[in-house]
Amino acid sequence: MTASEVHAQAMGAPADLQRCPLMPSYGAPTVQFVRGQGSWLWDLDGKKYLDLLSGLAVTSLGHSHPAVSQALCEQSQQLLHVSNLFGTEHAAPLAQTLDSLLGGGGQVFFANSGAEANEAAIKLARKFGGPGRHVVVSALGSFHGRTLATLHATGQPAKHAAFQPLPEGFRHVEFCDIDQLEASLDDTVAAVLLEAVQGEGGVNPVTVEYFQAVRALCDERGILFIVDEVQTGLGRCGSWFAFQQMQVQPDVVTMAKALGNGVPIGACWAKAEVAAAFQPGDHATTFGGQPLATAAARAVLQVMQDEDVPAQATAAGAKFVEQLQALPVVTQVRGLGLLLAVELDSSLLGDAPATQAAARLLANGVVVNAVTPTALRLAPSLLISESEIDEAVTALSAVFAELMAEQSVQTGMATA
Repeated sequence: MTASEVHAQAMGAPADLQRCPLMPSYGAPTVQFVRGQGSWLWDLDGKKYLDLLSGLAVTSLGHSHPAVSQALCEQSQQLLHVSNLFGTEHAAPLAQTLDSLLGGGGQVFFANSGAEANEAAIKLARKFGGPGRHVVVSALGSFHGRTLATLHATGQPAKHAAFQPLPEGFRHVEFCDIDQLEASLDDTVAAVLLEAVQGEGGVNPVTVEYFQAVRALCDERGILFIVDEVQTGLGRCGSWFAFQQMQVQPDVVTMAKALGNGVPIGACWAKAEVAAAFQPGDHATTFGGQPLATAAARAVLQVMQDEDVPAQATAAGAKFVEQLQALPVVTQVRGLGLLLAVELDSSLLGDAPATQAAARLLANGVVVNAVTPTALRLAPSLLISESEIDEAVTALSAVFAELMAEQSVQTGMATA
């Protein structure tokens, strides 16, 4: 039974309808997972999968980590929600830990997702900038969320078309083009919003020189520098936050994904003098920073610190890169730490090789995704073992070999 059939059956729909009750924004799922442990997932039929995607860089400690599960269990029996009109046990200590990891001197607003964290950052930039200074400049190829504001901040015009008119006040420039960025910074600009690695854009890291030049421009013009670390933050790229490898200090940093290891939570950090622009009533969220989510996040950060996940991501990423670069169909491996894109040779594998490989790998029990038609994205657990990396590369190599053999046959038939 397919996942869509299971959904239809659960809703009491007649068997002949077989219509998934979920809106088709993702399409009908082809696999339904029911259990996870570490780097592994199991579907309805008990088939085992090696997860190299971590729910899009979310389950960075692996699935069902015992420390996180225990924190959730204990908190669920004590207190789930009282609203932000009152204090709760975990929010302030969690914010203090994040502030320390970010270098100190800031304050945190808790949200429920990366898009909401970026929405908070955009509103904060506008409030800080004041009347007439509201524009946010971001990069083409970026991804910052799906709310109307963060969608417009996202530098992918194809995603904008269906939802026009979008909120005004957003401007896009070429990624890593400092001259174009400088030319865009007029008196209406409140902030520059960038990713240290463009995740959805194809896993494209910035250069150190570019980020340092951006920081200098923002200082010169009195503009906020916001770094979106929703996908890259919390050890994924080999440092607590990817911008730390660029030797700059942003004014605002957003994060989510790995913070709850699967529990929805996001955060917007800002330097104290910037955060002071928000006054009571300027911004809010009903569920942000609620006890269950913050209890989970505190457990996540404790494990991350105990395990030194940035160092683990650096070592595991280097091992992945070394082995993947040795495969004949791989033309490039790019990224930082354990956020990697594997660029594939279309001349050897055929059109859209990443799309083909991702589907074949899923059928073979390996979870990845095609971040572009020619590149696979890998974002496994930061606690992935050496033997699991070896198993992953073996599986990737086998699928690449199958596709290359099939393409060779097709090419031979076409030229015969």
